[in-house]
Amino acid sequence: MRRAKIIATLGPASISTDMIQKLFLAGADVFRINMSHASHDSMREQVSMIREVESKVGRPIGIMVDLQGPKLRLDMFADGAVMLEKGQKFILDAVKQPGNAERVHLPHPEILAALEPGHVILIDDGKVRLRVVEATKTRAVTVVEVAGKASNRKGVSLPDTTIPVSAMTEKDRSDLEASLDAGIDWIAVSFVQRPEDVAEVRKIARGRALVLSKIEKPQAITRLDEIIELSDALMVARGDLGVELPMEKVPGLQKRITRTARRLGKPVVIATQMLESMITSPVPTRAEVSDVATAVFDGADAIMLSAESAAGQFPEEAVSTMNRIAEEVESDPIYRSIVNNQRAKAEATGADAIAMATRDIAETLDLKAIVAWTTSGATGLRIARERPEAPVLTLTPSISTARRLAIAWGIHALVTEDAHDVDDMADRAARLAGSEGFAKSAERIIIVAGVPFGTPGATNMVRIAYAP
Repeated sequence: MRRAKIIATLGPASISTDMIQKLFLAGADVFRINMSHASHDSMREQVSMIREVESKVGRPIGIMVDLQGPKLRLDMFADGAVMLEKGQKFILDAVKQPGNAERVHLPHPEILAALEPGHVILIDDGKVRLRVVEATKTRAVTVVEVAGKASNRKGVSLPDTTIPVSAMTEKDRSDLEASLDAGIDWIAVSFVQRPEDVAEVRKIARGRALVLSKIEKPQAITRLDEIIELSDALMVARGDLGVELPMEKVPGLQKRITRTARRLGKPVVIATQMLESMITSPVPTRAEVSDVATAVFDGADAIMLSAESAAGQFPEEAVSTMNRIAEEVESDPIYRSIVNNQRAKAEATGADAIAMATRDIAETLDLKAIVAWTTSGATGLRIARERPEAPVLTLTPSISTARRLAIAWGIHALVTEDAHDVDDMADRAARLAGSEGFAKSAERIIIVAGVPFGTPGATNMVRIAYAP
């Protein structure tokens, strides 16, 4: 009955069928495969393990593949590293020679071409900060604002610069095709800057998987509504966002992105360092508990574990801890008032009007469950956007749809043959609501469907029925 979903990242600590099953039983709804650390063979092996667990537990499980995205890095130094002093000049250039205390090769001509005076360059997750004072297409002269060590292949972040290249590298394209062939459900796109980055992935995916945009660049914030419009879901990737923006801005952006995504009816995931201390500790810090609880209070569709479940010493405990926090928040009387206050005005479409009316009817009549028949999953997502008090049971003939809905708030998806007629629709919905434990005999439920059956986007019917 938990509404917020849990995403667990797989890694050395959790890549086994036994551990994946333990993580699922502890509360994980979706498993993330990080292509920064996985080969195609490893990815396929993990997909196979998840599907094996899925068949054992008899529940649809979502699989998300996270593309690495462009990794911007310095080239090599003659001595491996240099110490940069505050106020000194330091040059980034296109000369393919080992660096020293005065300059280093930046093997990204697209960055040099895009830099302008005044732009900030961050090295090694912001430990060193440079500001550009002169820029040409082959050379950027900077002044060191925050001193520190610059060493071989350290990462470069550009909070002020829109890089005129795709968020997809050749590696990403190869990883994407391999993942689609393996039958995964969600593609997470890293370092999205503009809607065109999302459109490119959608064009390749062609509906074989849904597209989740990771918001981790300041440039994405300026075009947030356009990016959300093209995306199937969003992720607030707080790690890189907190490097390229002042850290104190991230909590406000988290709330803004969460509410914007919900208003537009797109699932939103909160990620990065949620239970970071549980990598090495069996219990989290009080601050981490509060952080997870805040994401649930804000109405996030899903909360995500990264290294905690991928490489930590206590992956199962991390998932069960997150599960307990979410359940406790959702049982708090304040939670319902917060979620209700964030409800957005319905769009002027029949499907949205029916979703809102369904929630109102269910709450007015204290109905035990909302049962939505859906082919594409759109009906379930529209109802989830309303954050109803009654649990949402979606019935779909498509296993792909059921797996994709595993990320969405409050949705319990079942795969079943499509309804033959209106009576079959009502009878089967009532029976399944009872067998799944949502309604007892003679308790009422509300059913939402589209006629003719099997037509995506045709939500046009509401019916009240009794569980047998």
